Amino acid sequence: MSLEDYLAQNSATWLKDDGPESDIVISSRVRIARNLRGRIFPMLATDQDKQEILEAAARAAKHSALSKLGPFELFAMRDLSEVDQQVLIEKHLISPGLIESSGGAVLLRPDEEVSIMVNEEDHLRIQCLLPGYQLETTYRLADQLDDGLEEMIDYAFDEEKGYLTACPTNVGTGMRASIMMHLPVLVLTGHINRILTAVTHVGLAVRGIYGEGSDALGNLFQISNQITLGQTEQEIIGNLHGVARQLINHERTARQHLLQTNRVLLEDRVCRSFGILAYARQIDSKEALSRLSDVRLGIDLGIIRGVSAGILKELMVATQPGSLQKAAGQTMTPEERDVRRAALIRDRLRADPSSSLQ
Repeated sequence: MSLEDYLAQNSATWLKDDGPESDIVISSRVRIARNLRGRIFPMLATDQDKQEILEAAARAAKHSALSKLGPFELFAMRDLSEVDQQVLIEKHLISPGLIESSGGAVLLRPDEEVSIMVNEEDHLRIQCLLPGYQLETTYRLADQLDDGLEEMIDYAFDEEKGYLTACPTNVGTGMRASIMMHLPVLVLTGHINRILTAVTHVGLAVRGIYGEGSDALGNLFQISNQITLGQTEQEIIGNLHGVARQLINHERTARQHLLQTNRVLLEDRVCRSFGILAYARQIDSKEALSRLSDVRLGIDLGIIRGVSAGILKELMVATQPGSLQKAAGQTMTPEERDVRRAALIRDRLRADPSSSLQ
């Protein structure tokens, strides 16, 4: 599959499919950091060092132990335009840090459930991304990929410290597990800060839609482990699972309580956002995500009918600057993007002809 196919397709599994608890959990992700024994970390490596890492990763991807989990295509960041790089970030296939690396590249699988970044902060970053609440399944897939790579690559490992990484906070298992959650009513009722503060007190991190340093746009939050040293992979998954179940229950309870105690407020908010999206002629990405969050909530609660519940996931990517420009085949000013974004959303709502408000 060519890069154009990856950038153009809307068939990424985590975007098009629903999973368990998909009314609240958007996706589950596991990322594993690994480095090659005896090799300088990317931040200090020469271009030649990085090229050798790239070649080692490419060979490993073709080895039978890993190819059975593929196929994979290798794309070097230096060969991509800024818009192409941005689309890969928006689709959560690479991190912003990868494009800053002179020797950065990514191995992609066609279904986009798997991406392996090469020469980011670490030599290898294995990422698996599945729809809904599938932490265990996501971990098992990441573990298979890790084992497949290790058959061809000698990892940097210490018997006492575990896997060695460029950042000390990743030493140990080298694993970050996360779930992306849609928590609109906890935000609306003002309970979110208290709950998320409690989450951080049990060793988990709360980040925005694009990870560290990003905002929680569209009431979307990423919850992940902070500790990788001194815990097994199963312990990390178990701790995150326990907190995730509580957050799911809190959000569901808050939704039902608001429906029972102030249904008019909830319906007004949802219907206003639906109306704005259905008729707006320009809208920025922040407002679009906020309104789409309201619409998705309305769909989940039966206030809006005939609109696919996948609209939030689909459009949270398609309405981003890189994706808009890639689809248009041209660079655009922010104002032009706002106009095109509004038109895209209007067209998407018209694509569900039976859509209606309760």
